[in-house]
Amino acid sequence: MMNSLGNRAQRRDLSFSCACGSVTGTLAKAGPSVGDYVVCHCADCQTFAIRLGAANRILDQHGGTALYLGRCATLRLSTGRDQLACLHLTDKPTLRWYARCCNTPMFNTYRNGRTPYLSVVVANCDQTQRELVLGQPIGHLFTESANGDASHLKRPPMARLWRRLFGRMIADIVARDRSRSELFDPVTLDPIVVPTTNGR
Repeated sequence: MMNSLGNRAQRRDLSFSCACGSVTGTLAKAGPSVGDYVVCHCADCQTFAIRLGAANRILDQHGGTALYLGRCATLRLSTGRDQLACLHLTDKPTLRWYARCCNTPMFNTYRNGRTPYLSVVVANCDQTQRELVLGQPIGHLFTESANGDASHLKRPPMARLWRRLFGRMIADIVARDRSRSELFDPVTLDPIVVPTTNGR
């Protein structure tokens, strides 16, 4: 009972903003009981931040991007919807969203809303709130692509991470929450803006 109450107490709204403040919003009822806070060192995340000139704001000393993996309908946009853009860096299905007003990496999704996946760049979240709401990262992903000596970086149990990820996606499909994503059309589930390929 106490654990259940504690988990509910940790779930609260977390505000976010692009670097210039044009794109703002909240993650509703975020927290470690409903999402996963990780640091991704993959080459694509690093390339995305570097290409947008945002490496100093987004990447840590080992080239990691802090991400919160949550449910798609918890993202609420308050301002700046018209400033959002998205692109495919590679042939992979990942769609990378950014604020074109200041080239701030913001979110990652799949190419359309039929697969309800969402990760949010934690560096854009309110600094005074994010540790309180999200806690500490549970681990580092793709450390083989990290900069420098990454031998001390903890990897999360991948089986557990995948179970939680697929569990959230199934829950979004069953609850029809993928039709309530701010980033995709509720009927077609296509992105609300036309993606570019490799920044073009």
